Amino acid sequence: MEIQIANRVNSFAESQTLGMAKLGRALTEQGHKVISLSLGEPDFDTPTHIKEAAKQAIDDNYTHYTPVTGFLDLRQAVCTKLSRDNNLSYTPDQIVVSTGAKQSLMNVVLSTINPGDEVIIPAPFWVSYSSMVEFAGGIPVLIHAGIEQDFKVTAPQIEEYITDKTRLVMFSSPCNPSGSLYSKDELHAIAQMLTKHEQILVISDEIYEHINFVAKHETIAQFDFLKDRVVIVNGVSKGFAMTGWRLGYIAAPLPIAKACEKLQGQFTSGTSSISQRAAIAALTESLEPTKKMCDTFLERRDLVLELAKEIDGLKYNVPQGAFYLFPDVSSYFGKSDGTTTIKDAEDLTMYILENAHVTTVTGAAFGSPNYIRISYAASTEDLKEAFARMKKTLAQLK
Repeated sequence: MEIQIANRVNSFAESQTLGMAKLGRALTEQGHKVISLSLGEPDFDTPTHIKEAAKQAIDDNYTHYTPVTGFLDLRQAVCTKLSRDNNLSYTPDQIVVSTGAKQSLMNVVLSTINPGDEVIIPAPFWVSYSSMVEFAGGIPVLIHAGIEQDFKVTAPQIEEYITDKTRLVMFSSPCNPSGSLYSKDELHAIAQMLTKHEQILVISDEIYEHINFVAKHETIAQFDFLKDRVVIVNGVSKGFAMTGWRLGYIAAPLPIAKACEKLQGQFTSGTSSISQRAAIAALTESLEPTKKMCDTFLERRDLVLELAKEIDGLKYNVPQGAFYLFPDVSSYFGKSDGTTTIKDAEDLTMYILENAHVTTVTGAAFGSPNYIRISYAASTEDLKEAFARMKKTLAQLK
């Protein structure tokens, strides 16, 4: 018998970041030394004090089901963090803890979007945004911003795309994949514009908050006149090197928090009890390990910018946060090494993988088809070798 797979799954695209990682692993299994510059994962270990909190939680028998929205003291810790770091006031019932920020994002989209609703997404955007909207029956409306405007859209650009069907604007700052971040003035202009459109909510993805190279983090929720329409999504994976712990959270208007609680209660219920105890330590204890990680990422960014200068045909901005370079590679389109002709960024990422054994990700996955994403969450040695390989490989294209 032929097994039927639901249409919603067949129409759902595989994450191209995870797909490239899979291809890289396959080459590794064949005996090649593959350098991964595709995944958005800090190459640091979780700080010791956080791991110790998890070990203590096991000894203290935090091994049972947890509340759907998370332990009360963790939600209080999130509120304390938002007050301390962002000067924002929330109550624990406005916080929902989930199994990663990805689930947090999906919860909010499914809780607020009906079929036919439009969601404005500035491009480049994180790979899953548009798929999440489509899964909910919504319509992604992409607004493109290139290097010439530092990959950031303006308030007038957004307003141009607003219709009576627009229900949501979702974006990240610092941005994955561009590393760009919005200033307070830029966010204020967007917030003021949105006051004219009361039906629109905002998802502010702030998972890279602590990887910021130029200034303090700015959030669109800081403006009181818009805060009751903003959902902050954050977590512990990037700033605390806790990707495998799978813990994210939202700070939201109470009706949205309640809706996400109801939804999550039918899907996964509460996230890991041990991860929650570890997250309390991450949010309330020393940020010194996080600051050291950020300093290292800044050193790597500067190194990557120097290495990129040696490769002809790349055009890029100076990332102000996160840990990615997002170069325009369209100068390679149409070029050939005599055997392979590069048609687009996806071809180029495959060419780099097969010939340089370096994984990157096509910009098409992020809504920007002329670009590729290069992660510098890798050691200095790996970055130097990877760029040397890419320089040699790309020089073969004429």
